[in-house]
Amino acid sequence: MVAASDDSFGAKELLLQPGPVCFVPGTYDHRGEVVDGWETRRRGPGRDWIVVRLALPGIVESIDVDTTSFTGNAPTSCRLEGAAAAGHPAPDMLTWQELLPDTDVQPDAHNVMAVDSSRRWTHVRLWIVPDGGVGRLRVHGTPLPDPALLSGLTVDLASQELGAAVVGFTDAFYSDADALLRPDRPRTMGEGWETRRRRSPGHDAAVVRLGLAGLPRMVEVDTTHFVHNASSACALWTLHSLTVPSLDDPRWMPLLPLTQLQPDTRHRFRVEGNVASHVRLDAHPDGGLARLRIVGPVSWQARAQAAIAWLNALPDSHAREVGLSAATLAGRPYRTTTAMTDADPALARLLL
Repeated sequence: MVAASDDSFGAKELLLQPGPVCFVPGTYDHRGEVVDGWETRRRGPGRDWIVVRLALPGIVESIDVDTTSFTGNAPTSCRLEGAAAAGHPAPDMLTWQELLPDTDVQPDAHNVMAVDSSRRWTHVRLWIVPDGGVGRLRVHGTPLPDPALLSGLTVDLASQELGAAVVGFTDAFYSDADALLRPDRPRTMGEGWETRRRRSPGHDAAVVRLGLAGLPRMVEVDTTHFVHNASSACALWTLHSLTVPSLDDPRWMPLLPLTQLQPDTRHRFRVEGNVASHVRLDAHPDGGLARLRIVGPVSWQARAQAAIAWLNALPDSHAREVGLSAATLAGRPYRTTTAMTDADPALARLLL
């Protein structure tokens, strides 16, 4: 969260809380009724705005303007704009482009709207007309990391910050398996992956599409806050695939053998794996796990693909800011690294 025109009734930071809106009617403080979301004062004609720096710069595909619990004080419409810039600029330094025109907003509802844009954005600005409250803002799309930040580093290949996602699982009765990949530390047991208690033979499992293909060198299996219901053991498998593998795909290769786990513990294991795009986590006999980290360098091929995607998606203003020429921009879209470096030899730095 960067800035807002006003947040007299509901703090702007509430707009990005990870959980759903939780509103208790009849609760008041010095501002008025306590709301769970961003709410501005009554302004009459005009509009309010809020600027959000995206956690993951990328291509915006849809937004959810969630007005849950805002029944008589929701805005009537909204508009979305995008900006792209290097570094961490102040809001008044950003140049904005419309991503979504004025669109009606329904009160007490998830207002999901498609965004038609192929460019990479670092910030969004939501306008609401004329004023009112929004519980949550969700911006969905495809993350595009800056390839210059990947060279020579080891990263968490399974982090949502690189675009990793859970693409298959056996069970998520109590909580979503996506929680395994959150970049933060769990604060409660409810912020992990918990399945129902297995009453039949077998075990639970989840398949993770890594944010970028890479070489696993260390894994962390975290059971923090799972004191009496942690998985007792786990195993890890990897493969490299252009499509989503099934849980029983015969190509899975062992990364970590079946290993005993302790409750409420961050377990770290050194591993030696081949280039992987997917990881399967087996939880024995069932699932009570907080986080999964797969640490290692990004493969050269994945960095090359990231560089091409980044170059093709940069808005013109951002591209000029990082020194790309008009001729280089005119040659987009690039399909290969050779075409990219032929257009601008300096772009070879992204591949080192």
